Amino acid sequence: MGRKYIDCRDYPGDIKCSVALSANTEEELLEAVVQHGTTVHGYRDTPEFRAEIRKGFKEGTPPL
Repeated sequence: MGRKYIDCRDYPGDIKCSVALSANTEEELLEAVVQHGTTVHGYRDTPEFRAEIRKGFKEGTPPL
């Protein structure tokens, strides 16, 4: 199993966020992204939000 990541720059919104998160497991990445999404972007932690996040996971590490 390889490393996974998600990059806020791929999801433009009102907040110009340049954060990219990566982890060795999907569960670890999911928890980090949920924490970031709720505290920084104001999303609610719902099953639908978590499902959408998982769709955005990519293999490898974020580009610089």
